[in-house]
Amino acid sequence: MNSELMPLNAVEIGFIGLYLLSLLLVGYFGFRAKKANTLQDFFLGGQRTGLWVLLLTLYATQYSGNTLFGFTGKTYRVGYAWTVSIQFMMSIVVVYLLFAPRLYALSRKNNFVTPADYLEYRYRTPLLGLLSSIVMVFAIGNFLLAQMMAMGKAVEGLFPNGEYAFVAGVIFLAGIIIVYETLGGFRAVAWTDAIQGSILLVGFIALLVMMFQQFGTLGEATRTVAERTPEAVQPPSGNGIREWMSYCLMVGIGGAMYPQSVQRIYSAKNARTLRLSLGIMVFLPLTTTVVSLAAGMIGRAYIPDLGEQSDSLLTVLCREIQQHSILGRWIVVIVFAAILAAIMSTADSILLSISSMLTKDVFATWISPGMPEDELMKVGKRLSWALIGLAALGAILLRNTTLVTLLDRKLDLLVQLSPAFILGIWWSRLRGKAVLAGLIVGILISLLMVGLGYKKFLGVHPGLFGLAGNLLIAVFGSLWFPKREMPLDSLAHDPNQGNEQFTPTT
Repeated sequence: MNSELMPLNAVEIGFIGLYLLSLLLVGYFGFRAKKANTLQDFFLGGQRTGLWVLLLTLYATQYSGNTLFGFTGKTYRVGYAWTVSIQFMMSIVVVYLLFAPRLYALSRKNNFVTPADYLEYRYRTPLLGLLSSIVMVFAIGNFLLAQMMAMGKAVEGLFPNGEYAFVAGVIFLAGIIIVYETLGGFRAVAWTDAIQGSILLVGFIALLVMMFQQFGTLGEATRTVAERTPEAVQPPSGNGIREWMSYCLMVGIGGAMYPQSVQRIYSAKNARTLRLSLGIMVFLPLTTTVVSLAAGMIGRAYIPDLGEQSDSLLTVLCREIQQHSILGRWIVVIVFAAILAAIMSTADSILLSISSMLTKDVFATWISPGMPEDELMKVGKRLSWALIGLAALGAILLRNTTLVTLLDRKLDLLVQLSPAFILGIWWSRLRGKAVLAGLIVGILISLLMVGLGYKKFLGVHPGLFGLAGNLLIAVFGSLWFPKREMPLDSLAHDPNQGNEQFTPTT
């Protein structure tokens, strides 16, 4: 079975090229739209992001190209058990709603730029902010490298000389990202994400329609799979149910702790915009994760011989669609653009977030305190260029690597930040030193279990065992300190403006 797309012709490649070059124009408009030469304006767009841009940038950032390939391949291997992917993607939004409105109110009042700004305001424990930023940078740094590799592999299949195409694809697409991001900062990233999110929606809905036309309905595929491998359509066992619950907690909590997601909460125009965008976001996994699930089951039914190449299933299906009509070819062009959009929108968001944390939380706080913001802006842009250069070089050197080391462990680390963000925004007695100690214990438990070879224990991810220890230390450590009256019910809410007030524990 051929797992590469049919080579695109000059017109089709030109269409994708024009789309990519148009992103540079968006960067220019983002540069023209800036209001001030400040960190908040560059990294958050001046906190003026409207409903549809906020919604689409959250959507585009949540899905990466390799995730879409991975979900399709996972469904191919395990069957309907991977329906959990729909639930855990929705659970991210549920977790957002537990803390995002209050966090937004604080960011609006106190001009937060990075996630660590909230931690410093809430706990007054500098080491907690530093360690949290390091955890976030480490957790998503490998993810940036993975996006660079995915960009190269996406381009590689379009040209006969794969090696040179991979290198050229990485350099060209990385160059586009860094230029529009340096020009327009968060505005350019959010606006390009809105374009990319729209392409993602259109591309995968069109792909679903073409798959049904080419192969038949999902019901027919399910019946075929049930006859051949009935276990693929059976409900999960007891261990499978524990694994489902573990995935929902891990992805729901960890996904909401991505620093680029936290910063999008800060960027909202007002509280109503944030709530509406999150309300709509609950349903958007149905446009992507369901498509991946359907593609996996159709592939399992009609393309049963992929074996270890199951992660290339989406490409195989696209090639089948390409071969049967002109419309099919152009649908695949749109899908390919959507895949590039998913990869680039994740990469640009990660890059901007890492740059902001290194600039403000590390450089401005620990290396050169008191540096003027216009100088810090230059530092942030130079860091972005250095980061994208290192990521591109790493992708080229590791082009034959199938997995980036510790990539799958990023959520084990990110969930350890949830007591500081979620519990701390509701419980005034939670103390900074206890949260710091809990964070360290949670990280150590998670890494120790991974080091001992436990990818899951009794169906539960290591990160959740770490989180349990983390919470015990944070809660009982906070109760150990003398009580201070810092009531959180002082949070007053204006539903129109989101001008809430909050008294932190110090």
